[in-house]
Amino acid sequence: MLVKVYSAAVQGLNAIPVTIEVNASRGIKFFMVGLPDNAVKESHERIVAALHNCGYRYPSKQIVVNLAPADIKKEGAGYDLPIAIGILAADEKVRKDHLDKFMMIGELSLDGSLQPVKGALPIAIKAREIGYEGLIVPEQNVREAAVVNNLKVFGVKTISEVIRFLNGEGNLEPTIIDTRKEFYAQQTTFDYDFADVKGQEHVKRALEVAAAGGHNVIMIGPPGSGKSMMAKRIPSILPPLSLSESLETTQIHSIAGKLKSESSLIAQRPFRSPHHTISQTALVGGGLNPQPGEVSLAHNGVLFCDELPEFSRSVLEVLRQPLEDRYINISRAKYSINYPCSFMFIASMNPCPCGYYNHPTKACVCTPGQIHRYLNKISGPLLDRIDIQIEITPLSFEELSGKAPGENSYTIRERVVKARQIQEKRYAGCKGIHCNAQMTSSLMRQFAEPDAKCAEMLRAAMNRLQLSARAYDRILRVARTIADLDNSATIHTEHVAEAIGYRNLDRSNWGE
Repeated sequence: MLVKVYSAAVQGLNAIPVTIEVNASRGIKFFMVGLPDNAVKESHERIVAALHNCGYRYPSKQIVVNLAPADIKKEGAGYDLPIAIGILAADEKVRKDHLDKFMMIGELSLDGSLQPVKGALPIAIKAREIGYEGLIVPEQNVREAAVVNNLKVFGVKTISEVIRFLNGEGNLEPTIIDTRKEFYAQQTTFDYDFADVKGQEHVKRALEVAAAGGHNVIMIGPPGSGKSMMAKRIPSILPPLSLSESLETTQIHSIAGKLKSESSLIAQRPFRSPHHTISQTALVGGGLNPQPGEVSLAHNGVLFCDELPEFSRSVLEVLRQPLEDRYINISRAKYSINYPCSFMFIASMNPCPCGYYNHPTKACVCTPGQIHRYLNKISGPLLDRIDIQIEITPLSFEELSGKAPGENSYTIRERVVKARQIQEKRYAGCKGIHCNAQMTSSLMRQFAEPDAKCAEMLRAAMNRLQLSARAYDRILRVARTIADLDNSATIHTEHVAEAIGYRNLDRSNWGE
């Protein structure tokens, strides 16, 4: 007897429908075709043990399983559940009259319980798009899949529940989540707040400008000056995620298997902080079984690289294209995948190998040559892509011991949101442009063209600091954001002057 069960494979951010055809005939052998990887091939042993331990007899017949379409590689153990159901249906142990109404996915343990799988959310989106009545997933994945409306999502603990449900002997209740209520309830709760940061007002101002325009930032300062502390608080002043941004971000984390079992939609902007020993593949994604990298996991959020010069130079150089294009194209011999990676890049570094160059009280023991070699670990093209370069000095005892709290994140966030609303309105007709950091050259000529006084100030800065053309664009983008924070329709000289002041590493005498 031939039966068909329906599942899906995840490629990139999308799911591809997979039809699992199972044919039972006379014989004793088991065959699986349709380009399965080793994890899929091993499903036979898991299925036999799971059925036995749940009180079901594996059929003494020749079983042929075809995973169609056959030209797409099937990866992972998520096909265990639909293959097992297909085998039982082909042996007439499960009724097949409802199989065409459901898509299912799940990994089987030897005791018949279901283990979580990756990519439940994109699979749920595809199931609704095709028109299936419901989706059956492991209980641990039910909340992330249930955010898709107009689709019944059933979370199950064991294969026995699925068998009884399909045979009409038991009932499964679909999981219903009030997506909007949960989403908006989680948007204002943060573990870190700028109220905890004492002093450093010029740095907080720079980070406010960065958040208002989506600009990349590098902070240079000695150990203990608060670089990491402030970086961790940046998500608390960024504008709240929209539902569409949240769905896209959640899809990426679902595919990577980073969602917790109690999670539904990601309501706060992600903050990713990879260690400096990270490899190129882990940073941008890919691998034997392609997965999103850290740049994609930081999509719509923040990627923080602490101690930037300690990263491998080759690793840092792969950031250049994602920072410019806001997507990463991973091309290998067997696949080509696009992942989105629109993130704020925040980096921090010491000013020299010993960390105390320009320190007000501690002496630096590094020679000028050592300082230059240390700074040269970061290439000029990468620095050009960082809009704001801000120097941090440590606080005095009086500033540290002061009891007055700093300005809280909520107040800063309100100003940032107002500036972003101005930008959203300005770029309403420009597809893919949402903030000043994403402005193209034509948009800069339209919205950030300097007047005569600003142009003269820029000319002097370009000649004195020997800035590149890309740095010139960055200054104008930052000046446009500062003007938006001031609710100014035009860019004035004070806005340009502040933006030039955020190019610390471009000073010709820095490090001497």
